[in-house]
Amino acid sequence: MKTFLVIWFGQCVSQIGTALTRFALLIWVYQQHHRAMDVALLGFFTFLPSLLASPVAGVWVDRMDRRKVMLWADAGAGLMTACLLALFANDQLQVWHLYAAQLLAGLSESFQSPAYAATTTLLVNKADYGRINGLRSLAHYGALVIAPFLAGFLVVWLGLGGILLLDLATFLVAVVTLLSVSLPRLDAAGVASVGSSPWQDLRAGLAYIQVRPGLIGLMLLHTATNFIVALTYYSTLPTLILARSGGNEVALAVVQATLGGAGVIGGVIVSLWGGPRRKIHGVLLGAGFSFLWGDLWFGLGRTLPHWVIGASVAVLVIPLIDSSNMAILQAKVAPAMQGRFFALFHMARQSLMPVGYLLAGLLADQWLEPAMAPTGALAPRLGWLVGVGPGAGIALMFVGAALLGSTVCGAAYLFPAVRNIEDELADHDVRAPSAPGGEALAQMS
Repeated sequence: MKTFLVIWFGQCVSQIGTALTRFALLIWVYQQHHRAMDVALLGFFTFLPSLLASPVAGVWVDRMDRRKVMLWADAGAGLMTACLLALFANDQLQVWHLYAAQLLAGLSESFQSPAYAATTTLLVNKADYGRINGLRSLAHYGALVIAPFLAGFLVVWLGLGGILLLDLATFLVAVVTLLSVSLPRLDAAGVASVGSSPWQDLRAGLAYIQVRPGLIGLMLLHTATNFIVALTYYSTLPTLILARSGGNEVALAVVQATLGGAGVIGGVIVSLWGGPRRKIHGVLLGAGFSFLWGDLWFGLGRTLPHWVIGASVAVLVIPLIDSSNMAILQAKVAPAMQGRFFALFHMARQSLMPVGYLLAGLLADQWLEPAMAPTGALAPRLGWLVGVGPGAGIALMFVGAALLGSTVCGAAYLFPAVRNIEDELADHDVRAPSAPGGEALAQMS
């Protein structure tokens, strides 16, 4: 636990720096042309590399020292920030530079995320999985609380260049904390070694998943829900707030900070509580609640108090969803497979997100926003629900996401492999050699 907390602290500091930069750059991008597509493309280029790099990344996470993988990933993200700083200092920063930088950031994340998740399994007891994943959520959402308010002051005080320089300093903190600890090796944990080639390792990882329908079901669930989230929160939420508030950056900062604050509270609760005994309920009921009530408040609300309520309701349960999901996966997947599994899981759940980002920008700019203008085609029929004018078309997207997302989460209960995953799929530390997927592990010896 001590080693985990050291790593967690470094990653937490790094996440604050990253969140500061992303908030400042988001405002900068929107100010260039005031288009939803420009903001949406930032997310598109962040998630695109995971579709191509995740399978390869997972193989190398299982073959290499996972601390070194995290170090190289942090170095790659730091290089991205350094390039942006150099361009800004020479007054040459353009929007397309940010898209290229997000490609590099997404590539680094493809390696860092599965390495971090797989490392956690070797550091703490199974009974603590829920709590430590709550701490991870706490770090993520804590950064979202701190970043908007800090960015508001620091942009005026230090400028964009100063924020980028501060981000570089936080990367150094993450690197120093990783260098200060030693991590247990897979062989020392009593698990199988990797296969003779990366291709064999990848095939073994795929075979491991194919005989476990519960894991496949969770993958498909997260693929669907992340696609819906990409249509709204990840891509068009900043545009919704700025459009309906007349470009009020303070309003966006308050909403972003509220999202983070609710996540912090949720993370603290889960860290102390550990989540429900039946983790699958935390995943399905939590996600359904977040979609139905959080998205509705954003879609139907037209003022800052409504958006604050929506942000609070939507994100308060996210740490419960994330920690419950990770606790299931860490308990069920063998440590020797976790690098590959988490990389493939990461790839699957994000596979439709780039499509969601592009579709969100097109729907907002080309169809729904014009249709919900005061003289638009849909304004007479749906104006009573979400209002008319700037931001109304995006608000309609949030209403649709609320209905679609909650329906998907409820429908997941109809599939026994998902509903009963904790009973039907044995934990990795009690699995018999003849259990499903044992042959996939045997290929690695």
